[in-house]
Amino acid sequence: MNIGIIGLGLIGGSLGLSLQKNGHNVTGFDKNRNHTEKAHEFGLISDFTDKLDDLTDNCDVIIICTPVEHIDHLVNLTLSKTSSDQIIIDCGSTKKDICSNIDSHEFRDRFVAGHPIAGTEFSGPSAALPDLFSGKKMIFCDIEKSNERAKTIALQLFSSLGMQLLYMTSEEHDKHLAYVSHLSHVSSFALSLTALEIEKNDEQILNLSGSGFASTVRLAKSNPDTWTSIFLSNKRNLLIAVEEYQNQLQRIKDALIESSDESLKELITDAGKIRKILK
Repeated sequence: MNIGIIGLGLIGGSLGLSLQKNGHNVTGFDKNRNHTEKAHEFGLISDFTDKLDDLTDNCDVIIICTPVEHIDHLVNLTLSKTSSDQIIIDCGSTKKDICSNIDSHEFRDRFVAGHPIAGTEFSGPSAALPDLFSGKKMIFCDIEKSNERAKTIALQLFSSLGMQLLYMTSEEHDKHLAYVSHLSHVSSFALSLTALEIEKNDEQILNLSGSGFASTVRLAKSNPDTWTSIFLSNKRNLLIAVEEYQNQLQRIKDALIESSDESLKELITDAGKIRKILK
């Protein structure tokens, strides 16, 4: 199958590697010429093009892996140029705005809204990994709005990568991801900013940091452009999540002010119940 990938960073590059391994021909496109050249040099794609029209002219499937802010424009643009036997899949980290903006398109049924729950804190073609998606989850949203051919091909492609397929509405997706993904990044960014601020007056703070700090702040190394667009796209849900996070921080702060070992122990014990979910 001829597959086109728009956006050749971590997700797009890793998809290129995995899909080629499964016997597909992959043509890449990225507005950043350096990304395109590196992706080809690293073997992430079989070929590349400087023209989006080459993908709609020659590819059976086009997968969009750009930052969220560009996705609905690219989906609209490519859908308008597709034939009935072509499909478009996106891999955006938010879904509600994208799906809402595509719903009125005359060829909406050729589009499949997806989100692979996979990634690292690194970005660009050099961050691509051949097994990034193996054993990870792939969420398909509003799948009933895609035609049977589009659904079948999308499900086959991502299940062939060893992914577990999940289904939900785009609204449910953004609500849940605000807590389990986006808030994690907010927390990591905030912790990093806190440590860097304190470090101005105490150079030993970061020198003494251990594995706990490193693992918690790891996400703060993520791409700023990517996460700015994700946060703004899911602002409504993320604000609710941040407010609840602030509530929990306030509970811990109050317990500290009161020197209440009982309250602190209760909060820590309650927090530990997460191990029943994350086994």
